Amino acid sequence: MKTILIVEDVELNIDHLSQLLEDDYNLRVAKNGEQGVSMAQQENPDLILMDISLPFMDGYEPTRRVGTTRASTLIIGLSAPAMSGDEEKAKEAGCNDYLTKPVNKADKD
Repeated sequence: MKTILIVEDVELNIDHLSQLLEDDYNLRVAKNGEQGVSMAQQENPDLILMDISLPFMDGYEPTRRVGTTRASTLIIGLSAPAMSGDEEKAKEAGCNDYLTKPVNKADKD
């Protein structure tokens, strides 16, 4: 079973993503960027869903850190609401793709 690391600080968003994905994937959750980097190194996830608007350290810095150590891990940046330039910034930081929240079942497929 593939592992997804959700790096998200809002419990409602964590619950929503978990309900959407839990039957098909092994889920791990980090609630801030530092914890996300640490868990990415320890857990070796197949995919990271990275909130761009994290407190203390935005999602760009953990994306850069993970990208230099775990180049094979796919990272999708998540943001709500999407601001002009967010997608470009996320991809420049190393995200493979970008989605706006809330993520729905159609985005999963």
